[in-house]
Parts: sequence; C-alpha cells; structure tokens
Amino acid sequence: NNWDLVAAINGVIPQENGILQSMYGPPSQSEAADAAAGGAAPPASSSSSSSSPPSSSTSAFCPFNSSTSSSRHIVERQPRMLNFRVEYRQRTVELVLEEGSAVGEIKQILETELGVPVSKMQLKGWKSGDVSDSTVMRSLHLPKNNSLYVLTPDIAPTASTSKNSALQDSLNQNFLLVISHREAQRDYSLNFPGSRTIQEVKRNISDLTNIPVRHQQWEGWPASASDDSMTLAASGISYPCHHLSVCRRSSTANAQEPTEEVYTYVHMISDSEGDDFEDASEFGVDDSEMFGMGSSTCRKSPMSMLWFKTLLYWNTHAKLDHAVIYFFLITVPENSENEADALLHFTAEFSSRYGETHPMFFIGTLEAASQEAFYGKARDRKLLAIYLHNDDSVLSNVFCSQMMCADSIVSYLSQNFITWAWDVTKEANKARLLTMCTRHFGSVVTQTIRTYKTDQFPLLLIVMGKRTSNEVLNVIQVDELMMRLMGAMEIFTAQQQEDIKDEDEREARETVKREQDEAYRLSLEADRKKREAQEKEEAEQVRLEQMRKEQEEEKEAIRLSLEQALPPEPAEEAGEQISKLRIRTPSGEFLERRFLGSCKLQVLFDFVASKGYPFEGFKLLTTFPRRNITQLDPESNLLEAKLFPQETLFLEAKE
Repeated sequence: NNWDLVAAINGVIPQENGILQSMYGPPSQSEAADAAAGGAAPPASSSSSSSSPPSSSTSAFCPFNSSTSSSRHIVERQPRMLNFRVEYRQRTVELVLEEGSAVGEIKQILETELGVPVSKMQLKGWKSGDVSDSTVMRSLHLPKNNSLYVLTPDIAPTASTSKNSALQDSLNQNFLLVISHREAQRDYSLNFPGSRTIQEVKRNISDLTNIPVRHQQWEGWPASASDDSMTLAASGISYPCHHLSVCRRSSTANAQEPTEEVYTYVHMISDSEGDDFEDASEFGVDDSEMFGMGSSTCRKSPMSMLWFKTLLYWNTHAKLDHAVIYFFLITVPENSENEADALLHFTAEFSSRYGETHPMFFIGTLEAASQEAFYGKARDRKLLAIYLHNDDSVLSNVFCSQMMCADSIVSYLSQNFITWAWDVTKEANKARLLTMCTRHFGSVVTQTIRTYKTDQFPLLLIVMGKRTSNEVLNVIQVDELMMRLMGAMEIFTAQQQEDIKDEDEREARETVKREQDEAYRLSLEADRKKREAQEKEEAEQVRLEQMRKEQEEEKEAIRLSLEQALPPEPAEEAGEQISKLRIRTPSGEFLERRFLGSCKLQVLFDFVASKGYPFEGFKLLTTFPRRNITQLDPESNLLEAKLFPQETLFLEAKE
C-alpha cells in the first residue's frame, strides 16, 4: 500500500464498516525507500531539523497537521449490529438492532409482530440470565447471532399451539450430548440447555478438540438440524441424551478463514503533551464503547506487528514520546465458579488471539488434570505442565506467539504432557490458584509462585507425580523453553522406567496370585457342585421314599375300608344258594371265600382289592373257558356270571 496506513486498514476492514478517507498523500519516494530500508531512520528531508514535525504532504502516517503541536487519532467504526432469532409458539421473528439498543426495544418490536402485550411477555435465552427492559445490550457482551424465545404464562395456548408449547418446555430442559472425538478416541459428555444453539455447541467442541468450526465434520445430527442457528430444543435431537461424533475434515484446501473484526484504539502523545492523557477515559470514551465488542473477537496477532511497525514509523517522523495500544485481555472471569467453564473461556480467548495452533489445554479442575497425568498405569503417565498467564506482563505476547504456539513446542507438549492453564492477571484468580496449589502440591510451590513478579510471567510449572507426593521439577520462564522441557522429560523418563519396572514386578506377582486364587476357586466350585449333586440325589431319594410310603398308606387305607364294607361270609349250612370261589394270586397263593349267589360282582371285586389286588391293576379270569370277569357288569350277580356253585379263578396284572 506504498506506506499508506489508512489504505492498508481499509484493505482488511470489512466493507460494511465503512471506508476511511486518507487526508494525507503518500510519502515521497525517498521517504518510502528510507522507511523500507532503515525503518527507524528519519527521511533525509527532515534530517536538518529533528524537532520540527513533518509536513502533511510527506507522510501518510502523520495524524496531525503542521498547525497543531498535539493531536489524537482514533480509528472508529459504525455501530455494531446484532442479529436476533426469536421463537414464539409456531412463529419465528428475525430482528437486527444496534448494540446500543435496550432490551425493551426488542419487546416493542415483538409486540407489533406477534400481537403480545409487552407486560405479558417474558424474553428468555439470555446467556447471563434474566435481564431488565432497560438493560443496554452492549453491557451483555452478546455475539453477533443470538437465539431467544418468548414465554407468555398468562396467555393460555390454543390447540394449534400445543406443539410449540412442548418446544417451549424443551427450551428449559437440559440435553446431554455424548460427543465422540474420533481422532483422539475420546468421548465428551456435555450438558447444554435447550436454548443453546448448534453453532454454540460447535464452538465449545472447537475449544475441546482444537478443531475449528469450519473444519468440523459431524455425524448424528438429525435431518431437521439444517441451520446452525437453531436451538437444541428445535433441532430434533433425542431427549435426554443424544450421541454425536466429530472429526476434522479430510480436505480443507478450499476452506476460507473467517474474517474477524479487529479494532484498536491508538493514543499518541507528542513532546508538548507530556502525560496529560494516559487512558481512554481522558477522551470521554469508555473502553468497551470504543471497542464495541467482547474480548473473544480480538486477535492480537498479526495486527500487533502492523501497529508496532506503524509506531516505529511515527516515532521516527513525528518525534512522539510514546504511544499506547489498547488490546483486550484473555483473562479468566473473576466470578466463574466452575473451573472447567473458566478454562473453556480461557482456551477460546487464547485461540482467538494466538490462532488455532497452540497446546491442547486440559478442560477441568487441577485435581482432574493431576489424576489424568499421575494416576494411570506407569506406561500411560505423563508430566503435568501448568501454564500461568499474566496479561500485565510485557513478555506474554512474545512467549505465547513465538514459543508456546510453535509447532515443535505444541507437538512435544501434546505427546509428553498434560497441559493445564490458568490466568493470574486478576488478584482474585491468583489467590484462587495459590489455594489450589497449596491443596495439591504444598506450601513450598505456593511460596515459589508468590516470589515471581508480574514482569517475570508467564511461567510454565513442570510437575511430576511420585508415589507419596507431587514434585515440581522446573519453573520455566521465557528463555530456553524447549531445553528445559526436554530436561524435565529426561528426569521423568528415568522415574517412569523405575515405576514401570516396579509395576511389572507387581503385576507378575499379582498374576501368579490371581492364577492360584483362580485354581483354588475352581477347586472349591467343583467341590460345591459335587456336594450339591449329592445333596440333590439324597433329597430326591427321600422324596421318592416319602411318596412310596404315602402311596402304601393310601392303598392300605383303601384296603381296610373295602374289607370293612364287605358283607359277612355266609355259613355252609345257610339255606340260600352259596357260591364257593377259589382265587389264585400272582404269587401262587389261593384266596377262598363263600359268597351268596345273589351277590353282585362288585362284592367279589372289593374282596379281591381288600387283599391287595385293586381293580385298576389286576384282572380276574376263569380257567376254562377263559373269561375276563372284570369286563362284566359289576352290578350283575354271581349266578348270572355262571360262578355257581363253585369256581376257580386266577388274578393277572393288567398290561
């Protein structure tokens, strides 16, 4: 851009923010050549008078004219616009408002669109909880795209809105997303409210997996989830749990880096100004209003290098005492109760400032990071690297951009370390860190951290887990990062080999013990089964014997009852017709008895049964001709059966 700063800025700022007009012409060819070659050397035309300001026609960077001894230059942009997608029952309203608008203005527009009075309308979905109508949206630090929903508890839904009522209920529910990172072979179980959008979920996963949203390839989203601005409740995922998987796209050649707006306030002071202006408040402009955006959207590099070169040129030509550049900090929120949420915020800010190539920070508590590093099998254990960031230190930007984010450092940390990060810029966060270190590592480590001053940060604490305690091997500062990491790794490797040897010996002993225990268990199991089989057999014999006794007792009772029911045996001298029967049993014995000729065959059958030969098991036969008496009518008498005056019969078991 021929050393024209305004032209360069217009080349990177999106067009909707407007075009800055350069009030100054480009520098002369000699000045441009001198600036390009020496950078810090003043142009030849101004060498004769080092104290006089350059003419406005000689430098495109000069922010003041020759008639003033001091000036201030502010690069401003048009008001930031916010997009809102508001859902109410079966309707969706999309709004675009300035960031300086109040929440009540959204309700007024919705009253016109939806026909719902403002007094009966509850606007939900704000990340910071419920907000009042007078709240200015700039103070909420909202992203560009937002999803909200309207509740009207005082207005009863009609039958046509029952489906949307269910959706409103879903917005208040929590969804468990079980997300599998295929490359790392790791699962994340994350809880999200139903009002969270798909885009926000993908951003959180970007922080966990270090895969940018544009490079993420998902499986498991339902077909209805076609728009990333949709809420989870409206996307059609399963409640309460839904399984997804994510990986990095195989080809990213055509992926375009999304444009991020970077606005920097530059305050310059000439010789005559002295220290009259030290911060943005001197201009009557609040820092947040001047930037117009949250910290997560500011990237310090590579814009930093542009401004440093610019300041170098200004200092050479304009003879400024100093220049101050305001950048947002990437600090952990002071009021964050959950360490995992704080680290998600830190990781997002770190990625936004220094790019996607950085160590993969462990998302979780310091205790969880220690468990992950120290308490697995000896072969799987790693060193714990605790990165302590301080934005007030002048070394932070150099350390992060030039060393921590170098490919070799990132690769080495990923392979050999569990990296956990914390920001100590704010005193509350530093006190919280010292409390955690005292609890996990003891007071010596805490006192060591206290001794380091702000300008000595950032630090990298290398912690190794031992059998009884955790030991801090190194406290690494800016210089010799890689060598110190490798030295710590050598110490850890030696200790790890000892642990592996001890663990292998212990596992060998435990294996022998397990085999012996298993053989003993199998022996006991065989004895138990043998004993159970024997007991079962004995129980079965007892049961059969009991059944046999019961059957015999039952037969004896029947026999006695039949014997008692028989009519008395008639005498031989009786005047009536007497039939004398002789019956041969299967054992060869003979039963003899006299019956009246008028007796029924049933009396004969009862007599035989009373002697132990029931009608159901035996048949009564004549000798010659052979007849089966048991097939005759039991009600017929002996005379009719031709068993008079005497007959010999025999008993035979039925087949």
